[in-house]
Order: sequence, then C-alpha cells, then structure tokens
Amino acid sequence: MKLSTRGLIICAIFASITAILAQISIPLPFSTVPLTMQVFAVTISGIILGAKKGLISQLIYVTLGAIGMPVFAGMSGGMGMVFGYTGGFIISFPIMALVIGYVSERSDKVYCIIISMILALVINYSIGTLWYSFVAGVGIVQGFTVCVAPFLIADIIKICLATTIGISVKSRIKKEVYSC
Repeated sequence: MKLSTRGLIICAIFASITAILAQISIPLPFSTVPLTMQVFAVTISGIILGAKKGLISQLIYVTLGAIGMPVFAGMSGGMGMVFGYTGGFIISFPIMALVIGYVSERSDKVYCIIISMILALVINYSIGTLWYSFVAGVGIVQGFTVCVAPFLIADIIKICLATTIGISVKSRIKKEVYSC
C-alpha cells in the first residue's frame, strides 16, 4: 500500500476534519454516548477519498486519539477512551470508511452510496453496541437502547447530508484525490 506525500497529506487532512467535527458533541442525558459529528466525517472521508485513503485517514484519527491526542469527542484521547464505553464505535470508523469508500470508488449512484453508508452504520452500531455492552456489563438490548436508538434519526440525517455533500465534492476533485 504505497501513497504519495500528497496522498498522505490528504489522509491527514481528513483525519483532522474528523477530529474537528468530533468536537461538535452534545451529551445526552439518557446515554453515556454523546451525539457527535464523527459519523458524518467518517462517511465523508469514505465517499471522497475512496477505500484506501478513507481507511488510512480514519486509522490516523484513531491512532492519534489512542496515543493521547485530544481528538475524540469532548477533547478527549488516550487508550482509556479506546477501551472505554465508546471504544467500539471509535475502532469501527476505519471499517466504515473502507466499506463506503469501496462502493464510492465503483459507483456514483446515490442509492449505492446510501446502501453502503447504511451497511457501514450497521457495522458501527454492531461493534459499538457489543463493545459497550461488554464494558458496561449490560445486555445487548440495553446496549442498543443506550447506544443506537437515540441516534437513529440523527444518523439518517447525517447520511443524507454526507451523501449530498460527498458526491458533489467527489465529482469536483475526483482526479486530484484519486491520482495521488
């Protein structure tokens, strides 16, 4: 997996975008998982960058957070976050970008990208809920109630926005991003 310097810089920029959008964080009184714009950033990186660069951008983001940089929601970072309640969601971000990017590289059709985003979100919810349930010592149903149910509508809105913005940006910069 070889990338040019320009390609690495683009991946780092999208990792930074994810870190910035993670700071748009709304704590919910009925959940230990905050409402953030991380999912939006992850989906945009997959659509615009494709599978390889989308994956790398999110690996950079997760790695920066894991080593203690305050890139996660609420200006947090460190292994405690990765192994904490929301760790499953965080570690699924590279997988989400990979799935969305794989489809985005092969199709510009809106319905294909939306399906890939729904699949990626199901992966995110599944890994995140299982992780949360394990760490919190609760059942899957309670994990779903805390980690997924409150976020479904917001995440559907994020998917719609990301699809609209991502496809538009991708069509304008496709040659520049995919050539490096």
